[in-house]
Amino acid sequence: MFTGLIREIANVKSLAGSTLTIKAKHEAKLGDSIAINGACLTVVKVLGDGFSVELSPESQKLLAMENYKNEVHIEPAMMMGDRFEGHIVQGHVDCIGEIKEIKNNGNSYDVFIKLPKKFIPFVVPKGSITIDGVSLTVNDVSADSFRLTIIPHTMKETLFRTYKKGSKVNVETDMFARYVSHIISHQKASLTWDEVDAISAQY
Repeated sequence: MFTGLIREIANVKSLAGSTLTIKAKHEAKLGDSIAINGACLTVVKVLGDGFSVELSPESQKLLAMENYKNEVHIEPAMMMGDRFEGHIVQGHVDCIGEIKEIKNNGNSYDVFIKLPKKFIPFVVPKGSITIDGVSLTVNDVSADSFRLTIIPHTMKETLFRTYKKGSKVNVETDMFARYVSHIISHQKASLTWDEVDAISAQY
């Protein structure tokens, strides 16, 4: 499990077949889970200046691979007793989003991201979402996109500073929205209030 708070911006040394090699300050251990641009990957080799992870062909089909060439966000998995500051992130990327527009408001930036429509129900206004591993809050949701407002600090300290119109990003929607949707879709067509209360109590 992760929090969506980026611990380091690391550098990609190489991508050979399914092996992605990262140069980083973080001292990884063999078998560690590390989110790289929001995707949970397993450390398969430890190097003096970084580590390598396994990135299967299936993962490469799902992820925005053009963002695994230069700098990447990394976040090691949470350890027992760590502070929980972002939101619950699984490191399971749902889909690729496309940045439609970045609007500079002076003291903040509005970022509009388009998604495949089937994922829009899992994007909740004022709820959480993960973009390339960064925990953010959704402001507005439309039929096929949503709006984020990003403060200058986040823009400066993450790879959002490099994104522009047309950039692709890894998106993990809110875990609870996905779970509730799954439960309701497998319920009877008509729910009683007791059943709604029972579902709500699980979250």
